[in-house]
Parts: sequence; C-alpha cells; structure tokens
Amino acid sequence: MQIFYPIPPLSVMDWMIERSHISEIAKGYGKDVTVGVLGSHSALDVLDGSNQEGLRTITVTQKGRDAAYVRYFRKLPAGKTSPARGFVDDVMQLPKFSDLMKRENLAALRKRNTVFVPNRSLSSYCSLDDIEEKFNVPLFGSRKMLRSEEREEKENYYTLLEKAGLPYPEHISDPSDIDSLVMVKMHHKLKRLERGFFTASSADEYRRKAEELIASNVISREELSNARIERYIIGPVFNLDFFYSPLEEKGERIELLGIDWRFESSLDGHVRLPADQQLSLRGSQRIPEYTVVGHNSATLRESLLDAAFELAEKYVSAAMNAYPPGIIGPFTLQTCVDKDMHFYIYDVAPRIGGGTNVHAWVGHPYGNMLYNRNVSSGRRVAMEIKRAVIEERIEEIVT
Repeated sequence: MQIFYPIPPLSVMDWMIERSHISEIAKGYGKDVTVGVLGSHSALDVLDGSNQEGLRTITVTQKGRDAAYVRYFRKLPAGKTSPARGFVDDVMQLPKFSDLMKRENLAALRKRNTVFVPNRSLSSYCSLDDIEEKFNVPLFGSRKMLRSEEREEKENYYTLLEKAGLPYPEHISDPSDIDSLVMVKMHHKLKRLERGFFTASSADEYRRKAEELIASNVISREELSNARIERYIIGPVFNLDFFYSPLEEKGERIELLGIDWRFESSLDGHVRLPADQQLSLRGSQRIPEYTVVGHNSATLRESLLDAAFELAEKYVSAAMNAYPPGIIGPFTLQTCVDKDMHFYIYDVAPRIGGGTNVHAWVGHPYGNMLYNRNVSSGRRVAMEIKRAVIEERIEEIVT
C-alpha cells in the first residue's frame, strides 16, 4: 500500500464552487477515477465496495486514529503461499481532518482524479462553509444538502420534511408545555460530535434532568436553550438506507438497499437492567446517554414497504425543489414506527448513513435481492460512479 502524502499545490484554482466548474474537473478525469473518503464513519463500506468494483481508493486519515486504514485493512497482494488480503489502497495522512481543506491537499486529490464520497465525519470535522466554498474536488452526491442536516440551521431537514408533507414527531416549543414523554435533542457538551439527548414527561422532570446533566458536564445551558423538544414516539427504530440514481433510465430511480438500527451507550446498558435496578441508580448513572457505538441489521414486514417507499419518494421530490439537483446517491431516513404502524422521521442523513458498515461485503438484504449479488451502500456508490465513468455521464452525479 502506498502512503500518499500531500504534494505542493498545483496552479491556484477557482475557489468559487460552481457545479459547472466541478463538472469540468470530473470530465477531465477521463476513465481513470479514484474514490476518496474521510477515514471515519462509514468509510470501510465505501472502500470495500469500491474495491469490489475494481475502483482505486484514497482514504484521508487523521494521525493517531488511522490504524484500521493504514495497518489492519490495508491491501496486500497474494504471495506464493499467502492469500491476497485487505481493500485499502492509498492513504493521505494528515495531522487533523480539517487540514483536508488546505489547497495543497485538495490539489493532491484532484491530481489523483478523486471523486469524494461525503460521510457525516466530513461535515463534522470540516466546516460546511469550507465544503461549500473551498472543497474544489468533485463530490459524489449533493453538496448543498449537507447543511440541511444541521438542526441549528434556519432551513434544515425539518423544514424539508414539512414541505414534503412527511410525518415527524411533534415539536414542543416551550418546556412548560411538556405534558407527555418527550425527547430533548442537543449536542453533548464535551463530546461535541455526540448527543446530549434526554427524555422527560413533565416540565418539572425536564428542569430536574437538565440541571443534573449540566452539573455532570453532559450538556451546557447554552445548548439547552437551543435544544429541540419533540414528542416521543414509542416504537422500534429503523434507519431506512435508500439510494437515488440520476443515471437510471429503465428501472425505478429510488432503491431501498437495506435497514439498520443502533446500539447506543449508555442507553443499551440501562435497558438490560431490571426496572427496580434502574430506579435505584444514582448520580451520573441515573440518566442514560445516547452515544452511537454500533449498528445491527433489520428488515421490515412487507406490508410496510409501500409506506417506506412513499416516504422516500416525497423526500426526493422535495429535495429536488429545495436543493437542486436534489438527492444523488445514498441517503437515510431515520424512523420510528408507532403501535398503529405509522412511520415518523426523526432524523435524516442526506449522504451515506452511519450504519452501512453492518452490510459491508455481505450486502444489504434488499440491495442483494434487487441486484442478485451482494450490494451494500458502499458498493452501490461504486457501481454508480463506475457506470457514470463508462457512460461518460460523471457530471450528473457530482456537485
């Protein structure tokens, strides 16, 4: 495996990110394209899927948290007696993920003919302003829609859901109006990329838990003032992993590839305790945290599939109007299903979801059936890029 270090900058290029400019860069790649991804989140799925489709990859890593890509999953050719192993090709090692936005690093990616696949880590470790204004590398998917994921933005995914007429949990604007179980959503104070969520069933419980969490440094008073409070939907959670193909001309453009759900710490530890033991917990143990630590696979009863596809159709249509050209490639609708079999969307990922690694190599259940082979979200991304290159339509899938 080649460890790929930044090179001196090429000529200074336009810093205004227009789609026409990105399209020209992508078309200039010709048939030789490299798939790039930030080494975190669902990168392994993207890298493995690209490897299965015969596409070369480059992984951008941060020193100190790159062993999986540099060592344990690196690609090694077969020897006389040893089998080939691994799937990670080149690696760009940086001191910090945010250093990706330096001109010389972007130039290095362009020189490698990189089409970059955004994941949540890209928009978490690099600012949205930089992604929109500086990242002059072809991005697979919708660059504009990454900002819609931020609840703090005036126009966010809730705005889009409302425009689309899609169901989501009722918003409670004033804590004093809490009269049944709610979920309070905000960022964790110390773990900035994690959740500081908590539940409450009354205004008094809201105030008591909030003060406990502030004292424990889980949330801040400032974050609390900007928190979103919404009615709690009692039911199982399903992350619906969809894909939208602008290249498809015969079949349906919307594909349900698979479904995943989350393991959350310390919530999952709480639910394994008997009720009386939960009630006896004290201090920092008493209120569970909602940090995602893993995922598992799931399927839906078939009578619910039509409703799931209807959610995707409405979301894709609304996205095209609000953020042209709209969704390109993978997206995830994170849902709860209530006792009456009604879906509620509580979160949206307008890019590859965080749980798709659970389907890497083995594929998503529905994607496998659709394509009669193992197709995860990462492999489906690689299939779309490969098709776009062969058909000379790369400008249709990048922004």
